[in-house]
Amino acid sequence: MKRRTLLLSAAASAAAVAAPATAIAQSPARPIRLIVPYAAGGPIDVTARLLAERVKDSLGTVIIENRPGGGGNIGADAVAKAAPDGLTIGIAAVATHAINPWLFAKMPYDAAKDFAPITQMLRVPNVLVMNAETAARLNIHSLKDLIAYAKANPARLNYGSGGNGSAGHLAGEMFKRNAGIFAVHIPYNGGNPAQLALLSGQVDFNFDNLATAAPNIKSGKLKALAVTTLGRSPALPDIPPVSDLFKGFAIDTWWGLVAPAATPREVIARLNQAFVAALNTPEAKTRFAALMAEPVPTTPEQFGTFMKAELAKYENVVKASGARVD
Repeated sequence: MKRRTLLLSAAASAAAVAAPATAIAQSPARPIRLIVPYAAGGPIDVTARLLAERVKDSLGTVIIENRPGGGGNIGADAVAKAAPDGLTIGIAAVATHAINPWLFAKMPYDAAKDFAPITQMLRVPNVLVMNAETAARLNIHSLKDLIAYAKANPARLNYGSGGNGSAGHLAGEMFKRNAGIFAVHIPYNGGNPAQLALLSGQVDFNFDNLATAAPNIKSGKLKALAVTTLGRSPALPDIPPVSDLFKGFAIDTWWGLVAPAATPREVIARLNQAFVAALNTPEAKTRFAALMAEPVPTTPEQFGTFMKAELAKYENVVKASGARVD
């Protein structure tokens, strides 16, 4: 009888240890914390809040926690070091998981090892834009015209970006290298100051986020010459991609969901199912379209493969740019 009692007690203890992961996989007792490594109000934060509302029925309450700073590294590190119980997930973005590991001299986390991918969420094209008056004055109407002008007028062009190592900076360096041209890079303290410099004619062209540039493109203040997606963007179907001239050229702004590395597979599967369903709803797609964002739901494996490829791609891009944060 005593042995039977001991066995039952051991079984109960084992079940108690296993219960948290199983309970979370079925229905979390506590709210899920979704860490956004950027300030509130930006496109990443807006889309995270939208999806948090859409998964309430399947996952329960999802609370958004903004942890900006360090180019996104502070928030990403909080996800990496959280308990792998499915109650803390976070945003992985092109900066935090592809650019920063090569840009920063010291990283608080390992982008390749410290996270379990859940699903990619969205991507937003970047677009090569010129001040419309400058483009007309220089007789530049296409990407080929821009390259021809740069070659005929060495060192006459400059371009702005939101800072050293930003997507705009790296896209500019990739473009210069592929086109065999030279243009002076002028970094600004953020994307908005860089766009203001372009609108005022202080710089000649920028690689800007389409969500930010679209209103000025529509108003005629900016002229779009090319998008940085591999194919044409549904948001700007008449504008050709840079890849039409330079095969494989692609720099998109993307983000997705990750959890701490040791999060159980069944928990990741349930999170993936809920968020993929939310990404595919017509209401969400309509809201994303207003932000110039394209939903790209994936399996965890697909998102993991994608992030590894992006990490490898940006190693060469960042090193070639010479950008560094010590």
